[in-house]
Amino acid sequence: MTDHMIAVSYDPVQGWSAPEIKPYGPLALDPASSCFQYATNVFEGMKAYVGPNGEPRLFRPDKNMARMEMSAGRVALPPFDTNELLKLIKRLVAIEKRWIPTQKGHSLYLRPTIIGTRPSLGVAASDSAVLYVICSPTGPYFRNGARPVSLLAVSETVRAWPGGTGGYKLALNYAPTFKPQQYATKLGYDQCLWLLGETITEAGAMNFFVVVRRDDDHLDVFTPPLNGTILPGVTRDSVLALAAAHTAHTTLPSVPPTTRIHVVERELTISDLIQWSAEGRLLEAFAVGTAVVVVAVGRIGYEGKDIVLPTHEGALGPVGRSLYERITEIQEGKFEWEDWSVVCA
Repeated sequence: MTDHMIAVSYDPVQGWSAPEIKPYGPLALDPASSCFQYATNVFEGMKAYVGPNGEPRLFRPDKNMARMEMSAGRVALPPFDTNELLKLIKRLVAIEKRWIPTQKGHSLYLRPTIIGTRPSLGVAASDSAVLYVICSPTGPYFRNGARPVSLLAVSETVRAWPGGTGGYKLALNYAPTFKPQQYATKLGYDQCLWLLGETITEAGAMNFFVVVRRDDDHLDVFTPPLNGTILPGVTRDSVLALAAAHTAHTTLPSVPPTTRIHVVERELTISDLIQWSAEGRLLEAFAVGTAVVVVAVGRIGYEGKDIVLPTHEGALGPVGRSLYERITEIQEGKFEWEDWSVVCA
């Protein structure tokens, strides 16, 4: 971890305390705190990058703040001012600037967190909280070069369900996925492809996309809709926007300007993937998220058989590679787009 952290606490009588940027260190919490007993824990994942002139930058931080506010509300944690929190985060990043790696593919990972601290075993909303932000330098998702990941389609256990909490970034969504992940690893797969029946939701802790060739030889880019079981990822939203802008407002690096991309949020089933693969129309599958940005999917295991995706030099296909390159260029301030890259003054 880096040298400093943000810490601020909420008391039901006094409200929020004056925020501190202080030396990194442990928190003192009552063992009966709501966060330990009832999983009232919300977090975000963000990254800071070094821009062309050495300035620290954040990528679409307003999206993280809005999602954190929404997630905290879902578990009835005290409300907070996202604008003020973002000011604090920018200040922290500026202070910790020396910790941001300058190597390609490296960044400073930020983990804003809010936890319920009501010291009671009563089953009720927490009227006390601690909000803190910690940072850690991080390297590329793949240390030895990019490669496609393999997914095991899992339906016996589910990550999320209609009316549940899958659309929120809550700690309680993650622990139940660890055991199925161990099983997938034992079978030789990297991650789980989470199904509800036959319907695809997410890949590991990432959003899932496929590229399908249309009858007119142009491309469909499909991803599951935000129906409450899908986390509204910042990278997901960025991929949708950039893919939809191809040829109309920008040209993606590795996609010909004559190729039209049709972006559709629609229900995807494992049967769809099997059919498109059999027809030779399934051109790419990839997963997206803060950690990986965009990562290729090489095969998907389902009922003892693998759906094998086409191979591409450098792992990602033309659409996935273009999106990865464009997003990382924006993150590092090398390509200006819609004020997505925010300088931390």
